[in-house]
Amino acid sequence: MSKKFVLIIACAVVAGASSALIVQKATERTDSTPKVIELKEGSSYHFTSNESGTTNYPDLTYAAEHTVPAVVNIEKTELVESAYNEFFGIDPFFEFFGIPQQRGRNSQSQQQEQRSGGSGVIISPDGYIISNNHVVENASELTVTLSDERTFKAKIIGTDPTTDIALIKIDATDLPTIPFGDSDKLRLGEWVIAVGNPFGLSSTVTAGIVSAKSRNLDVIPSQFRLESFIQTDAAVNPGNSGGALVNSAGELVGINTVIKSPTGSYAGYSFAVPSSIVKKVIVDLMEYGIVQRAMLGIGYNEINDAFIEQMGKETGIKEKGGLYIATVDENGAAGAAGIKVGDILLEIDGVKTNNSAQLQGEIAKHRPNEKVMITVKRGNETKQFEVLLRNKAGEAKLLDKNSVDMAAFLGGEFNNISDKLKKNLRIDYGVQVVKVGNGLLKKSGIREGYIITHINGTPIKDVNTLNMITSAVQTIDGLYPDGRYVSYSIINNSGE
Repeated sequence: MSKKFVLIIACAVVAGASSALIVQKATERTDSTPKVIELKEGSSYHFTSNESGTTNYPDLTYAAEHTVPAVVNIEKTELVESAYNEFFGIDPFFEFFGIPQQRGRNSQSQQQEQRSGGSGVIISPDGYIISNNHVVENASELTVTLSDERTFKAKIIGTDPTTDIALIKIDATDLPTIPFGDSDKLRLGEWVIAVGNPFGLSSTVTAGIVSAKSRNLDVIPSQFRLESFIQTDAAVNPGNSGGALVNSAGELVGINTVIKSPTGSYAGYSFAVPSSIVKKVIVDLMEYGIVQRAMLGIGYNEINDAFIEQMGKETGIKEKGGLYIATVDENGAAGAAGIKVGDILLEIDGVKTNNSAQLQGEIAKHRPNEKVMITVKRGNETKQFEVLLRNKAGEAKLLDKNSVDMAAFLGGEFNNISDKLKKNLRIDYGVQVVKVGNGLLKKSGIREGYIITHINGTPIKDVNTLNMITSAVQTIDGLYPDGRYVSYSIINNSGE
């Protein structure tokens, strides 16, 4: 029987959480007392060896001791809607296990507090802390506990749902910090440690190796997710989210975010957002107030066995490797540089791009109005193009801090409508709401199935057009699949 794996966001719910203690007998060793040797002069890597000089494992004590003080516990308090019947009451025990309860005519919705826990990493002595967006989103209150058990209330400075990174701040001084390392220099098999607060166990250190780089799991809950995870076998469990992944020099190379497990707890795989992406996101939030996302303006397919089987004859492609450029946005950066449909994208700034995670990881390091060198194969020739990256509105400039991330602001997921639906409703364009999350859609009472045709009077021809709008929402026009036209005027879109 095959096992079904699920991807778990590693954030532990405090109320009702439980864990199992697994004890494994350690393998007995007959080595004599280990001693420390240096691999090479100036290296930060230290290994233990027995008297015969046989190398065993790296000494990670320096990294652990210098990381633990700068990793914090974050408790989120969130107000959630719950039903309550004034005659019968609602038993939370049955609610937890999904057992239906009788609700009378006087059933009403009330807000209750729900608490969950995660981790964070101090990056400045004056209290700036990195964590995951899913650790802090929708928080009515955030409480940060330091390794010395001092507690502080925290405020959210900014978040980026597409990378699941958040920046928060506490009012404190002279705090211990972790310096940034270069995740691009990580090598497969290199030792790393994960530090966090799994199951509420503060300052927990686990070790492992870098198992893979540039992993795309499609797990971040954003339609425009950007994933290029570092995969390790360092043990990460619920509560580790937002914690540090560091190299043996004690440098931050990632933020632990996701585990892959059939049980919901660690089973050999854990994934971290690389520091190259984290650092850029955090600097943007601190300097600009929003994340400056660079866009290439292409649609592509990975050239793998499936692509060759399905499209090989049509495209003439017989070998794996690279990305087949299927569409080029006429207002995009790649199109302006001369890149065409049918080109095979091989490298960005000399880094090979064989999958979407590698492409996303390279572009995510840049801002609009920065240049990258792109290598493509066109026919039998290899060509290079200097591409001036643009923002999502199609302009080679930074966005204003008041610019809106439309998909995140609306709080939903969207699909382009089919030709059949256009014909049935007698419309030429529109984008259908397929999921309503926390955002303007929910606040406005817009339901799944609604087809957005205009925002602020601008025609919404497809999902890409919707995402290009950066101005605050004033009006939304559209219709439901039954043909009812409904328009919404936003009186207060500040989120308050």
